[in-house]
Amino acid sequence: MEDKLMLMIPGPTPVPEQALLALARAPIGHRSGDFSKIFADVTAKLQWLHQTQHEVLVLTASGTGAMEAAIINFLCRGDRVLVGENGKFGERWGDVCDAYGLQTERVKAPWGSPLDPEVFREKLAADSNKTIKAVIITHSETSTGVLNDLATINRYAKDHGTALIMVDAVTSMGATSVPMDDWGLDVVASGSQKGYMIPPGLGFVAVGPRAWDAYKTSNLPRYYLDLGKARKDAAKNTTPFTTSVNMVMALQASLGMMQREGLAAIFARHERQQRATRAAARAMGLGLLADDSCASPSITAVVPPEGVDAEQVRANLKKQFDIVVAGGQDQLSGKIFRLGHLGFVGDRDILAALAALEATLQRLGHSGAVGAGVSAAIAALGAS
Repeated sequence: MEDKLMLMIPGPTPVPEQALLALARAPIGHRSGDFSKIFADVTAKLQWLHQTQHEVLVLTASGTGAMEAAIINFLCRGDRVLVGENGKFGERWGDVCDAYGLQTERVKAPWGSPLDPEVFREKLAADSNKTIKAVIITHSETSTGVLNDLATINRYAKDHGTALIMVDAVTSMGATSVPMDDWGLDVVASGSQKGYMIPPGLGFVAVGPRAWDAYKTSNLPRYYLDLGKARKDAAKNTTPFTTSVNMVMALQASLGMMQREGLAAIFARHERQQRATRAAARAMGLGLLADDSCASPSITAVVPPEGVDAEQVRANLKKQFDIVVAGGQDQLSGKIFRLGHLGFVGDRDILAALAALEATLQRLGHSGAVGAGVSAAIAALGAS
């Protein structure tokens, strides 16, 4: 059926009508007074979402652009950094650090397992000369559905006294609490096409005072991604370069929806839908890559049953039901599929996707009990 595609991937995520209508408006001047008022309102709403009084800067870039900006604005060539790597995106930040000549020390864990905070503690505690300048962490590892223990790793970084904590919150912001001020996070980066409920195109970097102190001595090359310029212009409710005007208007609409729902309700919804998805997967006889203790509220990585190919599942879901789920990446390619429950996703969407998945598995010869997955999801949703 035309125009019936349903995205159940970790991004881009579904976009609400209010945001779509804002995207369809005639553009206004990005240097106009009207746009400045919109930008000021968006900035205040971004601070609310990040639970911070500090700057949250808007870039016309992807989440990767936001993270690259975080790395290059607050570090110097040759700086020693610890990068947590337990999936594709952690590995990406290590590669970015290498590209800018940093001394990159990777703290690894197997894909599907969380980073071990004790490894960070040991390395930070042993650094008596304070040579470690930053700890770079992916909070929700999109490639595996693992939520890393940011709170504990951040506490160890704070005990170090010098190292900045830089966070990829691309699939955790707007899905779980990332209390920037309460935790004293230094840099938090995210992207528009995830929990923000709008299309790709905007990146966000929230910056605390310790990071701004480091900015003064940073010597890595930057121009378009110079956050000092962005900060100066944000104080005047504008941006240093042409921004995506209609995306900002859509962001105003989606953030307004989020405020009306409330942070606690947003986080509870994501947790509820995560539990329902995982309960359904188990009832269908499917495997789960991440353990319950470290499961992301945004994405569930599912291991298909013996004899069922993950890519066949994805292909059949799209062909028969116009539902798109994500595949595995790199070493997990063909081994898992990933169900997104992030952003503008309701309980109805979860039940529809799980029912379609159950029907697909039946078509592919999996002999699980018909209706078991949906029944488990209904029970999990009703118990919340």
